[in-house]
Amino acid sequence: MQNGVMKAWLESSHLSGANATYVEDIYELYLSDPDLVSDEWKRVFDELPQQPDNVVDQPHSRVRDYFRRLAQETKHYSVQVSDPEVDAKQVKVLQLINAYRFRGHEAAQLDPLGLWKRAPVAELEPSFHNLSNDDLEESFNVGSFAIGNDTMKLKDIHQSLNNIYCGPIGAEYMHMTDTEQKRWIQQRLEPVNGHPQFSQEEKQTFLEELTAAEGLERYLGAKFPGAKRFSLEGGDAMIPMTKELIRYAGSQGMREVVIGMAHRGRLNMLVNVLGKKPQGLFDEFAGIHDDTWGTGDVKYHQGFSADFATPGGDVHLALAFNPSHLEIVNPVVIGSVRARQDRLNDDDGTKVLPITIHGDSAIAGQGVVAETFNMSQARGFCVGGTVRVVINNQVGFTTSNPRDARSTMYCTDIAKMVQAPIFHVNADNPEAVAFVTRIALDYRNTFKSDVVIDLVCYRRHGHNEADEPNATQPLMYQKIKKHPTPRKLYADVLIERGESDTENVTQMINEYRDALDQGEVVVKEWRSMTMHSVDWSPYLGHEWNMPWDDKVSRERLVELGQRLCQHPESHKLQSRVEKVYHDRKNMIAGEKALDWGMAELLAYATLVDDGHRIRISGQDSGRGTFFHRHAVLHNQEDASTYIPLRHIHDKQGPYQVFDSVLSEEAVLAFEYGYATAEPSGLTIWEAQFGDFANGAQVVIDQFISSGEQKWGRLCGLTMLLPHGYEGQGPEHSSARLERYLQLCAEQNMQVVVPSTPAQVYHMLRRQVVRPMRRPLVVMSPKSLLRHPLCTSSLEDLADGTFQAAIGEIDDIAPENVKRIVFCSGKVYYDLLDQRRQNDQQDVVIIRIEQLYPFPMDEVRALLAQYPHVMDYVWCQEEPQNQGAWYCSQHNFRAATPVGSEVRYAGRPASASPAVGYMSVHQKQQKALVADVLTIN
Repeated sequence: MQNGVMKAWLESSHLSGANATYVEDIYELYLSDPDLVSDEWKRVFDELPQQPDNVVDQPHSRVRDYFRRLAQETKHYSVQVSDPEVDAKQVKVLQLINAYRFRGHEAAQLDPLGLWKRAPVAELEPSFHNLSNDDLEESFNVGSFAIGNDTMKLKDIHQSLNNIYCGPIGAEYMHMTDTEQKRWIQQRLEPVNGHPQFSQEEKQTFLEELTAAEGLERYLGAKFPGAKRFSLEGGDAMIPMTKELIRYAGSQGMREVVIGMAHRGRLNMLVNVLGKKPQGLFDEFAGIHDDTWGTGDVKYHQGFSADFATPGGDVHLALAFNPSHLEIVNPVVIGSVRARQDRLNDDDGTKVLPITIHGDSAIAGQGVVAETFNMSQARGFCVGGTVRVVINNQVGFTTSNPRDARSTMYCTDIAKMVQAPIFHVNADNPEAVAFVTRIALDYRNTFKSDVVIDLVCYRRHGHNEADEPNATQPLMYQKIKKHPTPRKLYADVLIERGESDTENVTQMINEYRDALDQGEVVVKEWRSMTMHSVDWSPYLGHEWNMPWDDKVSRERLVELGQRLCQHPESHKLQSRVEKVYHDRKNMIAGEKALDWGMAELLAYATLVDDGHRIRISGQDSGRGTFFHRHAVLHNQEDASTYIPLRHIHDKQGPYQVFDSVLSEEAVLAFEYGYATAEPSGLTIWEAQFGDFANGAQVVIDQFISSGEQKWGRLCGLTMLLPHGYEGQGPEHSSARLERYLQLCAEQNMQVVVPSTPAQVYHMLRRQVVRPMRRPLVVMSPKSLLRHPLCTSSLEDLADGTFQAAIGEIDDIAPENVKRIVFCSGKVYYDLLDQRRQNDQQDVVIIRIEQLYPFPMDEVRALLAQYPHVMDYVWCQEEPQNQGAWYCSQHNFRAATPVGSEVRYAGRPASASPAVGYMSVHQKQQKALVADVLTIN
C-alpha cells in the first residue's frame, strides 16, 4: 500500500482494540462476498499480503497481523476515530443482508400445501445480529443491496429482505463462486422487492393458460375415467411457465427449442404447448390408431414437433420421445441440441435452447442427472446452458417422501455440483413463476451455463389415476382434497385486484371446453412446421441391403492420405506417434500394407472431403484407447494440438473428435440424440473397452435398438466396441455381443465384426454413403490393430466394397474340403495361423462379418463351391452361452445344406465373460483351435 493511500485510509479508520471486532466482521463479509463491503475496504483487503505456501492461512489471522503491524509502523499518523458502536451496527446490518441472501430460501413460502416443517432460521432475525427494536427506526447504509436506495431504515431493510427472499421465491445462488454472477442475480431479484410487475394482458394470458392446463385434465378425467394420463394437476403452472420460456426465448432471437420430460404432464404439454390436436389424443385413449408400421408406444411417451409464434418470430419446438427411464432423455435432448447448433453454426447457444423437465425424486435419485450436469461445460458436450425445470410434487412414485428419496434439503442440490443457480418457486403463484422463468433464461443466455427452476407444487392424484395415494400419504391428500386449484387461486386474486371478473373467468373455461369438443388445435401460437432444420426425407424407405456406390479412386486415396500425414514442421510429435506417421507415409507410398488406423482415417478423410460431418467421442478417442488412431497430434513442446483431418481443404465437412467425460450412459445418450438430429453425417461413440457399454444399457435397450419401432425415429449412430479375447480378464475381453444380437429383429440395427482394415474402411463409408439410416454396432478389434496378418492394400480400398461374409483366402481345392468353419473376429487369425502351420488342406474358414442382418444369400453363395461338405462348425472365443452361438445358430443352420450338422466349438458355458489368468486363457484358446481343426 502506498504511503499516501495508507495515510488517507488510516485517517478514516479505527485501529484501536475496541474496533478489532469491527474490522474482522468487515473482513468476514469480504470473504463471503467482496461486493458486500465498500470499494475502499475491498481495495484494502485485496492488497493484503499473501501467506507463504508452507503456512496454513487462518482467515482472521491475516487481517489481525496486518493491522497490528500497520499500527506499529504508523504511530505518527493522526487518527480520527468515529463512533465504534454505530460502525459495529452498520456491519451487523450488512451481515443481516448477507444472511438473507444465503439462507432466506429456507424461510420462503414455497409449499402450496403448507406442509413443510422447517426450523426457524435465527440468522434472519435482527436480534441474532445484536440489533434491537430501538434500531428499527435507525437508517443504515445498505451496501450492495440492490433495492434502489443507499440508506434505509432497518425496519424497511428487514421487510424488503423478507419480501425478496422469503416470499413465493426462494433463491439459492450464494454457493456460486463467481462474484459477477451473484451480483447479476441480486440486480435482477432485489430491485423488484418481491413484487414483479406484469401487464394486464400478460396476467390474462397466465390465467388462460392455467385454465387450459386444468381444463384438459378435467376433460380427460371425465371422458376416460381411470385411464392412465399422469395428470399435471397441482403442477398446472408448468404450462404457462413453458410457454413463457418459449415466448421469451423467441423474443431474444432463439429459433429452436428442444424439450425433454418424463410422463407427468406430458399430455398437457402435447396439447396445450405444442399444439397436438385433442382429437388425436382422444383417439389414442379410445384405442384408435393409424395402421402404420412399427410397434408404437404409449401416449405419454410420445414426442411431437411444431412451430410456435412468438413476438420475435416463429420458433420450432421439438418434444423428445422418452421411455419410462425418466431422466435418460436429458442427455438425448442435449445431444440433439448440440447437433442443431453445429448445423446452424450456433457456437454460443443463442439460436437453439434445451429445456429439460425433471421429477423431484428422479433428479435426486438417478445418476445420469449428475453425469449430464458434469457434461454441461465440457468441450465436446456444452450447449450454452440448459434450463432445467423440476416438477416438484413432493412425493416420489407413491409411497416415498423426501426422507426416503434423498439425503439433502432440496431435490435440486445436485445442481450445486456445477454451481448452477436454483430458483425455488411456489407453483400456486403464476406471476412469481413467470418472473423466475425470465430470470432463468436471461441467466442462461448471459453466462452460457445451466440454471434450475424448482417448481414446488403437488400431485392431485396418485402416481397414475388408478392409484390410491391416501393409503400411504393420508395427511398430504387430505390437504390436497381441500386445496383450491392453481387456476381458481389465481382467478380469485385477479378478481380481488379488480383485474378480472367472474364472467370473464367462466367464459375462459367454457371457450376452452368448446375448443376441446371441436378436437382441433387449442394453442393460438401454433403454426404448421416450416422452421425445423432436420430433414430426414432422403433417408426414408430404404432397406439395409440396397445397392450403394462407395468407390473412391486410388489416386484420390493417395492424395488424401498424403494430406493426412502432413503437419506443421514446428509441431513436434512424440517419438512413437512420429513413427506411426512415418509408417503411414510408407503405406500411402505403397511401401507398406495399410493397417487398421490408416484405413479408418482414410474413410473419414473421404467423407469430410465430400462435405459430410464426422463426430467421434469416447474416453480416449483422439488418440485411440489402443494407441492406433492419433487423429489429434499433441505438440511435445507447447502441448498445442493439430488435427490433420481438419485440413483436407477449405470447404470440407467438419471433423470433430472429443475425449469424453468418464461416462458411458450420458455420453452414449448424448451421441444418440446427436445422431437423430444429424442424418447426413457420421456420429460415432467409442467405448474404451466394449465391456463398459453395459453402463449404458438403458440407452441401448430403450433408444438404439427400439427407437425406430416405437417412435419412428431413424438414427445412424455407430458404436465402436473393442472386443476380443487376449487374456485380459472378465472386464476387458467381451463387448457382450450376445446382448446386441438378442435385441436384433425387424432389421432394426446392424451388428458387424470386421476383420480387415479394408472392411472397416468400407463399413464406415457405407454408413454414410448409403441412405439407409440404422444404428451400427461394431465389435472392433484390439490386438488386430497391429496383427501382421490383419492388413489391406490401397487396391482393397479403391476397388473393393464391404463384404458381409468373406470366403476362404488360401488356395484350397474344394474337393479336398471335409469341414467348413464359420467364425467372426480375431479367432479367425488364430485358426488361419494354426491351419497354415499344420499345412492343412481339408478345412475351409468362412468369416461372417455381419451377424445381423444375417447375409444369407452371400453365405449360401460361398458354400455353393462345397456341395459335398456336410460337416460345419461355428467357432467363437466367447463362452457357449455368450457370443453369437445362441442367437445366430438358426441362421447358420438355415444357410447350410439339408441334412448337414452345425456344431459349436469354443469355450464352455460360463457365468463370467472370461477367465482372469493368462495361462488358463491360453490353454482354452489352444483347445478351441485344436477342436476346430481336428477331423477324426
